[in-house]
Amino acid sequence: MADKHTRAISESYDRVADEYARRIYHELEAKPFDREILRYFADAVRGRGVVCDMGCGPGHVANFLQSLGTNVFGLDISRGMVEQARRLNPGVVFDVGDILSLDLSDGRLAGIVAFYAIVNICKESLPSVFREFFRVLQAGGLLLLAFHIGDEAPHYDKLWGRPVSLDFFYFQPSEIRHLLEAAGFTIEEIVEREPYAPDVEHQSRRAYIAARKICNPSDQPPHCEY
Repeated sequence: MADKHTRAISESYDRVADEYARRIYHELEAKPFDREILRYFADAVRGRGVVCDMGCGPGHVANFLQSLGTNVFGLDISRGMVEQARRLNPGVVFDVGDILSLDLSDGRLAGIVAFYAIVNICKESLPSVFREFFRVLQAGGLLLLAFHIGDEAPHYDKLWGRPVSLDFFYFQPSEIRHLLEAAGFTIEEIVEREPYAPDVEHQSRRAYIAARKICNPSDQPPHCEY
């Protein structure tokens, strides 16, 4: 993704950050399956190290994970979103970060949650994102990825009445699986669901993929358990 494109994404979300937070922050309350799968993730990573909520938006996913006992922080490309996340979740650390080039050391994370973090990233850039996710995960680390299912890529010049320049990319689970495996991940589970009611979310099918950075035989505990 070019710098110009990255700036367009961050500036667009800066413009709508307060409205995004108002509309989205409490969405998990009406999404029982999402809460369930986040509990599964929290159970899998709790006590194993630090977890990152990539593309954290207003921080509601990170806040929920912290309530489940995970050591979590959030990153988002939009400074405005980070400001909203800090305001709404004073007990969680949030910072600006680009998932195409993470300022994190190799093997830093026990887990990554990326709920719709790839929604504005074209397919051609996804290998770079998934290689970064793989790099910063410790051996045995878990990725939980959620995205919209489809083949379309609508462009928006306005969002909630405010000027933006955003492309929204939908993907097929099979192509995301292939790209994750090419980056080195082992797929543990793929789940699809129909959308919740129109007043809860955009009417698109959703996919959730749990993928793990499998340990090599040379890896030693405590990072890996055999």
